[in-house]
Amino acid sequence: MILNKPLNLDDFPFQFEIKTRWRDLDTFGHVNNATFATYVEDARISMFERWNLSQTAGKRSVIAASLNLEFKQQLSHPSEIIVGQRISRLGNSSFDILATIFKKESPNSPICETLLTCVCFDYENQKSVEVFPEIKEDYLYSGHP
Repeated sequence: MILNKPLNLDDFPFQFEIKTRWRDLDTFGHVNNATFATYVEDARISMFERWNLSQTAGKRSVIAASLNLEFKQQLSHPSEIIVGQRISRLGNSSFDILATIFKKESPNSPICETLLTCVCFDYENQKSVEVFPEIKEDYLYSGHP
């Protein structure tokens, strides 16, 4: 458990729905573990859009520094899933996104928990920068003082 407490979908103010795809399966007939990182990435893009970040933003970008995944259950296809997200830590130039994947019909039973550390980055000057105000606002919205 990444937070040392059971998580359910209600713990996440930001939610993103996805349907599994046939190509997500491995040779054993369940969703391949590597695919979970893609689900979380798809959900994270919705956060980037929320913060007005894009590849062409130049001085306003975010890069992934590390990703930790903890697998809780197998996932089969077809399934409708929801990725719950929240900002769980805020630093000077970095922050963490806690994301948990749930089956839509089982919002109290995590499939996979992830913790992503991101760094706000200025590609023009090749250096980290202070966490953007929109991210700080979402940290507060995620239930932190």
